[in-house]
Amino acid sequence: MTVGEVQRAYGARAAEYAQQLGVMEAVAAPDRELVLSWAQTVTGPVLDVGCGPGHWTAYLHEHGVDVTGIDPTPEFITLAQAAHPGIAFRDGRAERLDAPDGSLGGVLAWYSIIHSEPAAATAALVEFARALRPGGGLLLGFFEGPVFEPFDHAITTAYRWPVDVLITVVQHAGFTVTETHTRTDPGVRPHGAIIATRNPAHRGGVTGVRRRPGGS
Repeated sequence: MTVGEVQRAYGARAAEYAQQLGVMEAVAAPDRELVLSWAQTVTGPVLDVGCGPGHWTAYLHEHGVDVTGIDPTPEFITLAQAAHPGIAFRDGRAERLDAPDGSLGGVLAWYSIIHSEPAAATAALVEFARALRPGGGLLLGFFEGPVFEPFDHAITTAYRWPVDVLITVVQHAGFTVTETHTRTDPGVRPHGAIIATRNPAHRGGVTGVRRRPGGS
């Protein structure tokens, strides 16, 4: 999936998405606790990448986090600004953060690269590492599965990642992984989260991505 294709798919359903999922009441309590506890350990500004309608950005802002939300979908930015006045939102994409080198304390990428093939996911992670200060934090949320494979997401094609494979990709992008979390709630897809810190130096690359036979 290209960024443009994902942007158009979400733009067409932005209002519906915001109504159903763009409130913290729709977020599982363990996810709220994990994200907030991580953000409270971060020193410096946090970028909520792929902020959608802005509910995570607003949640962190309400808890005293210096946070800005970015998203490539203009409809989401408009909805976020209307719902959460006084909070910073702007156009932006994971592969091009428009942030100076080493300027960020943390990057929240909560399901923001689920539509990315490995090369695009790696490009985003390398960009996160570039913009983070050494020791800065990354929290990555994703769909978990036994092999890397696409599936029919409600908006557009998304991908499942094995935890160990995504850990390798994160490490090659310039991070040290400090925590992993997985959870499967009744009626929803398996969920994964990776917490990592940015190394002083980094280099990109992808190794060991296993596709489901016949997967695209």
